[in-house]
Amino acid sequence: MSIQIGLTPEQRGQIAHGLARLLADTYTLYVKTHNFHWNVTGAMFQTLHQLFEGQYMELAEAVDLIAERIRALGHYAPGSYTQFAQLSSIREETGVVDAKEMISQLLEGQETIVRTARSIVPTVTDAHDEPTLDLLTQRMQAHEKNAWMLRSLLME
Repeated sequence: MSIQIGLTPEQRGQIAHGLARLLADTYTLYVKTHNFHWNVTGAMFQTLHQLFEGQYMELAEAVDLIAERIRALGHYAPGSYTQFAQLSSIREETGVVDAKEMISQLLEGQETIVRTARSIVPTVTDAHDEPTLDLLTQRMQAHEKNAWMLRSLLME
């Protein structure tokens, strides 16, 4: 069945591909944040444990929103670790790192997602795809706020 929402198949494909990259970055950061929530130690354990929990829960909601937008555009959302690893700009952490390094990596991940979302904006704007633009704007706002909070923990 054809999709008649005012976007050409090519526009929908380009936007879906950009959103697939955003989904991969978001899911990769979700896994990393959840990992750090489980494994953080040190003097700031309670504070970081709670902060990381709030951030991974927010990321879990975001992956659904992004994947559902990809589906609304008529494309399939990536959903495997292999696909996410191929599409993501965020590197996973397989070792055990200290709390300060956790904060630094999560800050880098939050900022990476902002850049990924921002890179899709011109395509979305050119296509007049306001629903996707709204999603991207909300994602950038959330990740910029999370980055600010993480960055403040590293300031001395």
